[in-house]
Amino acid sequence: MFERLRSAGLRPTRQRVALCNLIFGAGDRHLSAEELHEEAHRAGEPVSLATVYNTLHQFTDAGLVRPLSAEGQRTYFDTNTSDHFHFFVESDNTMIDIPDGAISVENIPAPPEGMEIVNIDVVVRVRRKREKTSLS
Repeated sequence: MFERLRSAGLRPTRQRVALCNLIFGAGDRHLSAEELHEEAHRAGEPVSLATVYNTLHQFTDAGLVRPLSAEGQRTYFDTNTSDHFHFFVESDNTMIDIPDGAISVENIPAPPEGMEIVNIDVVVRVRRKREKTSLS
């Protein structure tokens, strides 16, 4: 993890390394700052929620994670920074990758002058179907 941080231009402090191990140690995934904060405390890493937020934003700026908005104020951070889309499962507050090629985005407008498109986020909100009951 030291090299991953250094190659992203970040100094590998103890807390950054610990959070980096938690974030990337389980493969590609989506997590919120609150979830990472809880994981850090369960792992015996005493970090404040503010440190977790700051670290995630530094990782975002360095291109290590990609932020996704799905519900209100909560932001999820995706360790897979490639272009792809997501399902958001409302009942679980979880993100799931949509398989490549399942969505086609067309007719993208030109960005305003002096701007460039960085990426396109598509989040499809889903919930479990409700079972139908008969009123007998």
